Amino acid sequence: MTSGNEDHRSFSEKLKHPFPELRDQLKETHLYDAKVAAIHFKNKVGKFANLVNPNHRHDEEHEKLTDEKRTRITESHRFQSFAPERDGNKIKWYVDGQDYFWAVSVALERAKETIYIEDWWLSPELFLRRPPYFNQEWRLDQVLKRRAEAGVKIYIIVYKEVAQAISCNSAHTKHALNSLCPPGTPGYGNISVLRHPDHNVFENAGDMTFYWAHHEKFIVIDFNLAFIGGLDLCFGRWDNRQHPLADIHPAGVRNEMFPGQDFNNNRIMDFKSVEDWKSNELSKADYGRMPWHDVAMGVIGDCVYDIAEHFVLRWNFVKRDKYKRADHVDWITLQGRDGEWEDLVAVQRPKHPVGEYVRHPLTPLENRAWAHEQQGTVHAQVVRSSCDWSSGILTEHSIQNAYIEVIRNAQHYVYIENQFFITATGDHQAPVHNTIGRAIVDACVKAGKEGRKFRVIIVIPAIPGFAGDLRDDAAMGTRAIMDYQYKSIHRGEHSIYAQIQAQGIDPKNHIFVFNLRSYDRLNKTAAIERQEEKSGVKYQEVQRAEAEEIMGEGVRGTTDRNAKKVDDSGNQEKERHIDQKRKFEAQREEAGLGDMSSTNEDTIAATAMLDGGKVSEKQWDGDLEKEKENFVQEELYIHGKLCIVDDRIVICGSSNINDRSQMGLHDSELSIVMEDRHTLDTTMDGQPYKAGHHAATLRRLLWREHLGLLPAQRLDAKDDPNAQPPDVCPNDVMEGPEYEFVADPMSDQVWEMWTGNAARNTDLFRHLFRADPDDNIKTFDDYEAFVPRHNQYKQGHLHDRFMPAEEVRQKLDQIKGHLVWMPLDFLEDAAMAEKGLQVNAYTESIYT
Repeated sequence: MTSGNEDHRSFSEKLKHPFPELRDQLKETHLYDAKVAAIHFKNKVGKFANLVNPNHRHDEEHEKLTDEKRTRITESHRFQSFAPERDGNKIKWYVDGQDYFWAVSVALERAKETIYIEDWWLSPELFLRRPPYFNQEWRLDQVLKRRAEAGVKIYIIVYKEVAQAISCNSAHTKHALNSLCPPGTPGYGNISVLRHPDHNVFENAGDMTFYWAHHEKFIVIDFNLAFIGGLDLCFGRWDNRQHPLADIHPAGVRNEMFPGQDFNNNRIMDFKSVEDWKSNELSKADYGRMPWHDVAMGVIGDCVYDIAEHFVLRWNFVKRDKYKRADHVDWITLQGRDGEWEDLVAVQRPKHPVGEYVRHPLTPLENRAWAHEQQGTVHAQVVRSSCDWSSGILTEHSIQNAYIEVIRNAQHYVYIENQFFITATGDHQAPVHNTIGRAIVDACVKAGKEGRKFRVIIVIPAIPGFAGDLRDDAAMGTRAIMDYQYKSIHRGEHSIYAQIQAQGIDPKNHIFVFNLRSYDRLNKTAAIERQEEKSGVKYQEVQRAEAEEIMGEGVRGTTDRNAKKVDDSGNQEKERHIDQKRKFEAQREEAGLGDMSSTNEDTIAATAMLDGGKVSEKQWDGDLEKEKENFVQEELYIHGKLCIVDDRIVICGSSNINDRSQMGLHDSELSIVMEDRHTLDTTMDGQPYKAGHHAATLRRLLWREHLGLLPAQRLDAKDDPNAQPPDVCPNDVMEGPEYEFVADPMSDQVWEMWTGNAARNTDLFRHLFRADPDDNIKTFDDYEAFVPRHNQYKQGHLHDRFMPAEEVRQKLDQIKGHLVWMPLDFLEDAAMAEKGLQVNAYTESIYT
């Protein structure tokens, strides 16, 4: 018989710990805490070893086993995605920011357990509903504060930018949100914000990433529904289908649509000091904003789990990579990824863990309706671009795989809306490596040889959204991006055009590239000018005070983690702005605005839309010759990342068409591939055809918007089905004659209107505004002749000051919708991006 106190440990254990009782006693002392702290410090210092071991997340035995598991899973799925194909999803489309942000506001307000948000940029002061004066409670930070106070756990991951290159200021985002619920108040501890990647040399020397970004844009609420697409919750994204440029209001602040930093035009001036969210250095009295076109999806169904799983992986990886020794950041474990599978979502269980292990969802998945029965008819699959630096995994580029396969198998058309279009047709276009371009070539050549009508319609911005005159040296990076786009499309022997032509097919029968452009009128009336003159205060100076009034109280722009709401009474700068506004308002009656009204409309952007009236019939208070000074135009910035094929398949998410988004090694992205099993009886090139309801109705709405065949939107969207979450109601496809007109995407009548509108609009914007870029600008000398660089020509305004006012109005009457042709001849005889300090072998991949 053995004694109950006999030591059964192995010999090696006895050597390692000869006095186990003493060891256990020490665990309760400060000596043990000091030992654990020393181990954590050693791990910090140990990260310098990663400089010589870039494979450090994949070289240990347990890491290799995890990689093998992930590889087996991706190899068993279509597109080699981490996520499987899922039937029965209910998916709703959102076009432009008004509908999307309103739906998000409704869904966030109903959150009960958890909210996940992942964004490239998040602006806490963003108004989800407009006009802001009447929707104070719908500012994003206020919505999140209410939910946190109600007990909802909110988890947010944002990209930690390189401050010298990008102005989104994630430090402000983090500290503003963390300050919403201070210690001792309801909701304290319910909002957690992580930033990644780390730029701390001491903490993370071997893993610092300066060039690449976390670019995903998605939300998961209670594991019940998700939003995914191209829209960050940030300044500059809210817009509606008429895309107004103007935001000057003689009747006063109540009508302001874009307060403070939310009024932006990247072509003129990039965001500056966004932590000072009430400020705006761009004068609304002189310039229009840059309008914004985007697309996103709302999802209910099994795919919600896959989107949530990606978030949990990212959260745990950031915890491991940056916050492993932070007790305020917990690990998230995931139902369905328990036990031996928890490594798939980067859960680690170190010997001395810091932070809790919290299981999600907080109530069982079985409580979700989608766990029991199919919620809709959309067959869908989540795909991503992700790798070691962004998620701690082996490289996955299932988004690129999806684009290539879907495009290559297209039979009738490929419709693309994207912020960029940089791609290769093979391995001869370094530094570009993604081969979506080859899939386009293959699809066009196959159709050409079979004699099929087939079109690839590409809609991208005329100029990437970076500030500055394209002729300046500072715009070299912007020109480099444009240069790579032109070389992808039609310049050079390896371009899409040339590769199609090399096989005996005319690319001009198949490849068509367009931009979008919008116009408006600044409502700077003679009365406002009199008010400026009599008060001695410029309208631009009043903007700050107006933003102060609209945006109300909030956390001041700061990077102080202990920031709280402050008393403004001693804020001399604020008081100065308020005094200026009082002086300005005091002259209202004498200036002719005593009744707080104006017969002018504050924006005439609706005139490009269905039933929006004519510019020539719009009221203008005063001399029409003065009105001419207030007409403005700007490119309508396409930011969505969308591909629709054959009215059946849709890809939508955060991924641009370039190497940054598609290769997996660079920016991290999340998208979703959708095919509706609910069919719609229609026609394709005049022949009976069964389209997918989701794809066809989305494409029809987009085309009607671009063609000006939709009415302008009202601001109050409470009764608009398209501005509600997917569990409230389906999309309203807005049936009518215009809906039926665009039903067949290959009809000659639709194509005649599409190309006709684009050609007419292009000519009118050229003639009225000298909108650039333009096909007439083939060299930099041409550029100077087309748009001379001097103060006589203000960015975005009419070029010919002597054109009769009535002629200007009548020409604007002819612009319908927003389509214009992409100027493919722009700077074709000039070196757009000469090699040098900005563009060279080391920096090329940044632009592609």
